[in-house]
Order: sequence, then C-alpha cells, then structure tokens
Amino acid sequence: MSSYIGEHAELYDLFYATKDYEYESSFVDNAIKEHGKSNGVSLLELACGTGNHAFQLEKAGYRICAIDYSPSMIARARKKAALSNSSIRFDVQDMIELSCPNERFQTVICLFDSIGYVLTNKNIKEVFKRVNNVLDEGGLFIFEYWHGGAMIRSYEPVRIKRFKNGEYDIIRISETSIDIKEQICNVKYTIYQTRLDGTFKFMEETQRNRFFLIQEMNGIAEECGFEVINNYSGFNATKSINEETWHVVSLVKKVASVV
Repeated sequence: MSSYIGEHAELYDLFYATKDYEYESSFVDNAIKEHGKSNGVSLLELACGTGNHAFQLEKAGYRICAIDYSPSMIARARKKAALSNSSIRFDVQDMIELSCPNERFQTVICLFDSIGYVLTNKNIKEVFKRVNNVLDEGGLFIFEYWHGGAMIRSYEPVRIKRFKNGEYDIIRISETSIDIKEQICNVKYTIYQTRLDGTFKFMEETQRNRFFLIQEMNGIAEECGFEVINNYSGFNATKSINEETWHVVSLVKKVASVV
C-alpha cells in the first residue's frame, strides 16, 4: 500500500478543498452524542490524512489522537496543528498495527473510505480487533467505506480535474480499473504541475482500495465483537441506501472484547 507520499501529500488539501469536512464532522458528533458519550469524549482517528476531520471535531470539544501510516501526511497535519495551536496528537502508525499501550478511547473513527486500503479480510478483521482492544466497553467505531453496489455499476474509468496552486496549473488524471473477484479498485493518479514558462513537474501514484457490500461488512464487525447500530447513506441519516449510494457510513458499538 502506498498513498499520499511526499509531494502528493502536500497537494492533498488542494485536491479536496471542496470536501465538506465541517458537515461530515458534525454528523459524526451528532452520532456520538446520540449513541455514545457527549462532548469531551476521548477519540482516536485512523487514517487521519492531514487532520481535517480531527480539527473540526476538536472544535466540538473532543480530545483527539490521530494516526496515519504516511509520514508525509502526518508532517503536514502537524504543521497545520502548530499554526492553529491545536492540542491534537498526530502519530505515524499503520491501522493494521494499531497499538496504544495504556490508552483507551470512547470513540474510534476511520473516514473517507480509508478502511478499504487494508484490502484483505484478514487485515480488515485485524483492524477491527485492534480497534476493539483500544475501545472502552460500549465504545463506538464509526467508519466509512466504498459501497460495492454503486462502484461496480457506475465507476468512471478516467477522470480529469484541473487545479490552480500559486504559480502552477495542475492537471490530475485518475484512471480506475476494478478487480471484481478481489473487490478492489486500482486507481492510477498522474499529476502534472505546469508553470507559465512551460516547465513542469510530474508524479504518478497508484492506490488500491477495497469496496464492500453492507451485509459483508456487518458480518465482519459482528465477528469482531461489535453490534451494528446503523448504516447510513453517506453522511445522511434519512436517505436510503441503494445502488446509487457510493459511500456507506457505519456505526457499531463494542459489546465484547476479542483476543
């Protein structure tokens, strides 16, 4: 697995500048208040990226530790934290190897479809078991994943987006192929950064992410000591999940410890 390394991490916030982190974080906050603890809860974020959800949730009163396996992403998150006087602790750690000795959390989150990066059933179950181990009894795990129903039917083989970043015009080409048997999307990013004088920088990165059916993911959660509380169509509490639902947000509660 290799994603958002080096300069790609520096461009991450530009690429996702229109993502509504405030709204998504508010949805998470409301779900925690309804099904778990209220403000002041201790929260762990997996695959935190550059910290955009974490910063929003800190404003809502959460005490946060946030991890990501990419040192480049964590470096950027720490820079942003220093500039905003944030008290969030950002650590480099792979969720498959999650270890928080002597720490327990009331909520764990893993958003933006990041749980799919671990790919295999074995690794996904390992993540769930490690999350179980760091949660208090009755603690919540809130995670988002790609929905197989929409992915198989409607994925775009090629997508091109343009951005402006200071002296650079940027073109990002995303080429997607699907492995149906393994339920994996392979996305090749090709990024050109061009100056007005015609000189340019170029990078490529291929990411692999798993998509799931809802009953499949529910079964994994239950096997790993969780009760499924709800599955949402994206960050929407009233919309039904159907074949056009790209993202599922699941809320599960720890009911049993797993060795």
